[in-house]
Amino acid sequence: MFTVKKIFIILILFFAAVYFLLTHYFSDLQINKYPDLQTVQKEKAIAHGWVPALLPDSAYDIMETHNIDDNTLFGSFRYKEKDERELMQKLRLLPESNETYVWGDFLFKVIHEKHRVKYRNRPISVR
Repeated sequence: MFTVKKIFIILILFFAAVYFLLTHYFSDLQINKYPDLQTVQKEKAIAHGWVPALLPDSAYDIMETHNIDDNTLFGSFRYKEKDERELMQKLRLLPESNETYVWGDFLFKVIHEKHRVKYRNRPISVR
């Protein structure tokens, strides 16, 4: 026979399982890939804040992942060597780091030898 204690435990387990399903299987995580800057502009990814507006004209292989639930954003892009100088002039090195750059609400890691940039949105504590 079910006691009140057993029913209470079953209800707690049921609601924990529902919470787990809703937060892990139905999250608002979205991954987008764009072949070039023109596609990014067409899809309005910059206007949505998913891709930084400082992408060079030669940007390609652009990828971004954003999660609306927890407001996290990660992405990367590649660029042609001819645009590196202009790109680096737009970025500012964070004082406490020798590898992380900042522009607007984004943090960047530039991999010069591969002409690749990884970016993410800045945590509120770094703004």
